[in-house]
Amino acid sequence: MKKLVVALVTGAAVVAAALIPSGPPVEAATPGFASAVSAIKQSSWQTNNSVNALAIAGNTVFAGGLFTRIRQPGKVAGQGETVRTYIAAFDRRTGAPTSFAPTLNGPVYSIATSPDGKWVVIGGDFTTVNGIRRSKIAMFSVVTGKLVAAWDPVVTARVKALAISGSSVYIGGAFRSIDGTTRNRLGAVRLLQGDLLPWNPNANNDVYALDVSDNGTRVFAGGPFSTINGKDHYSLAMLNTTTGAAYSFPAAAAIPKPTVTCTTRVKDIDTLGDKVFVSNGGDGKGCYDGVLAAQVSTGKLLWKNNCLGATEAIKAIGNWVYKGSHAHDCSSSPNGFSDGSGTHYLLVESAIDGNLGPWYPNTDANPKSTTKVGPLAMAGTDTDLWVGGDFLHVNGTVQQGITRFTNAPGGAAPGVPKAPTLTATTAGRVYVKYNDVYDVDNLSLTYNVFRGSLSIGSNKYVSYYWQARKSYQVMDRGLKRGSTYTYHIEVHDGRNIKKGPAVSVKIP
Repeated sequence: MKKLVVALVTGAAVVAAALIPSGPPVEAATPGFASAVSAIKQSSWQTNNSVNALAIAGNTVFAGGLFTRIRQPGKVAGQGETVRTYIAAFDRRTGAPTSFAPTLNGPVYSIATSPDGKWVVIGGDFTTVNGIRRSKIAMFSVVTGKLVAAWDPVVTARVKALAISGSSVYIGGAFRSIDGTTRNRLGAVRLLQGDLLPWNPNANNDVYALDVSDNGTRVFAGGPFSTINGKDHYSLAMLNTTTGAAYSFPAAAAIPKPTVTCTTRVKDIDTLGDKVFVSNGGDGKGCYDGVLAAQVSTGKLLWKNNCLGATEAIKAIGNWVYKGSHAHDCSSSPNGFSDGSGTHYLLVESAIDGNLGPWYPNTDANPKSTTKVGPLAMAGTDTDLWVGGDFLHVNGTVQQGITRFTNAPGGAAPGVPKAPTLTATTAGRVYVKYNDVYDVDNLSLTYNVFRGSLSIGSNKYVSYYWQARKSYQVMDRGLKRGSTYTYHIEVHDGRNIKKGPAVSVKIP
């Protein structure tokens, strides 16, 4: 049933009545109405293949992956290209490449930068950097771009995950030893010296994701493993930063254990304050593909989002968690979309409760890539978000491998409202019926109904772009019979206003 709200417009013999659909009012949306970054794609260079990892140090963004070339914005493959073998760096402010151009002989799968912004560590499958032996891991100076000559840990197999905290570099992947000492898929070295640390959690299968809590007291690890130090810790573990011992982590129970028809594993981890966010991917129909949030200090589960379509990458910014996935069914989430609505490669969820929020850019997935899933990596600050993956387009335009979004003033504008439908009566009334529109980085929009230059109604409504458009109605009365009146709708998001076409009606 619809609810009728009536408001008196002062200074005119007009009463505006808005018919509001059932459901939560605007105030119920969480945690806010506008995304921390806009859905508008900002200019940046591209890559000729997948970007698997991203990290930021100051105004430099490091990207690693399967690519061997980077190219200018807007250019198609093969045009405007410059050589970069598996690793590149870009200016955060412009998206243009820096001079950082080491030569690697194999792909990069992980990158981490030190908290002081001085060092960047990369991991992957490579065995040489600039012709110098480096076994799956290497460190560079952020300022000079030079390989750190004396830093040379020997890791025996792929380094898939890296995290730096204090004086330690935490390493995860598929390896079985570091510097000749047994380290099963997890290990650590000193940041400046590169020598092996005692940290030894001993995972029984690969590690895909690592992050350290902001207070430096916990290391979070994720992947297809099922035990840590011989004890049951399926796919997600919270570890002591010094000993590698696993803490009790109640939230980990939210990730289902494998069955004959369903296998899931953690794909990415991001910490912010006293929260840790975990993304998951599943194999099998209906397997867990969503994001969960837990409290760092207690390991308690805070919320769990069950959208289907593996979540490969996440980044928490303020009260939002940005996610790269191939989500195709979020009907389990309030105001979510059902299967058949298409693939939503980029979304945002509330860091407070996991509900979908106001950010709807989109990519695609390269059908010729080895992964074919779209976004694979994210990195960001309070003012920008970088996304890497195997995509070929962003928001329908050519942009391969990497893209960026910022909080530059303006953001996306609402859609242009259509002309309202008018119904006039002999009682001197006009019923003005109009449809809502959507904005790709705002949930709450203000709708102003005008008769000529006079506003006869103003209401705020929440709109998600995948939902069917809703209809609202305002009643204008006290009008003269035989006179003609013209109406139009204006929509604004607090920054941008869109004016719809005008239409007239004569009072019979």
